[in-house]
Amino acid sequence: MFPIRDVNPTRTKPVVNWIIIAINVAVFMLVQPWSFKSSMSPQDADQQAEFLYAHAMVPCEVTHLEPLSAALVADCGGQPVGPATTNPFFPGKHVLFAVLASMFFHANILHIAGNMFFLWMFGDNVEDRLGHSAYVIFYLVGGIAAAVGHVLSNTSSIVPVVGASGAIAAVMGAYLVQSPKARLTAVVPPFIFLPFRIPAWIFLIEWLVLQFFTSADSGVAWIAHVAGFTAGAILALWLRRADRVARSGYARFQS
Repeated sequence: MFPIRDVNPTRTKPVVNWIIIAINVAVFMLVQPWSFKSSMSPQDADQQAEFLYAHAMVPCEVTHLEPLSAALVADCGGQPVGPATTNPFFPGKHVLFAVLASMFFHANILHIAGNMFFLWMFGDNVEDRLGHSAYVIFYLVGGIAAAVGHVLSNTSSIVPVVGASGAIAAVMGAYLVQSPKARLTAVVPPFIFLPFRIPAWIFLIEWLVLQFFTSADSGVAWIAHVAGFTAGAILALWLRRADRVARSGYARFQS
């Protein structure tokens, strides 16, 4: 099942969501130009691997709070990804900033297209409910929560992690809490291309459950998806409760 749009009007323009999408696309086009290539030369592969080691999150680095070194690679085990000529060591790297930076890098055009489509579909409503400023914080916190989930489950990994999907999963978790009965227009390729409508909660729960069946060798950080989705749902519930308490207190004060 694949949703193609939601029927859930907003009261405000999702300016922040548009900006986040624009930043992701700009980074992909201007900073990661090799990602457009259907096949990469050894030089391109080397450039890509070194870029990711220089700027993206690496779980082993986060666990030890220091950039990769020969000693740290030996301690964590495994081999750096990329060609044999790849240099994975960048002593000046800020490993915690890399957690945020990774949320704006993508592996290829299908990766960013899928992520931005889901962000476009679900992010506008979450921003509408939270407000522009709160949505920025929510998005980043959701992405960090997803990264923490991945690191805790892969503490010794020296494979760089990229993608906005953890933060977008948090947005989807919030959407489930805020608009579970909103209608989604969906298709089921390659079997049913005639659009049909379903409640949002059916697709979102199905998506969450499917994460647990992700192949171990798929390269998909599915635990990050689950962690982000869970964090987003919890944050949305907490914010809704806090808003109700604030409104109740204001009403009592007015009376």
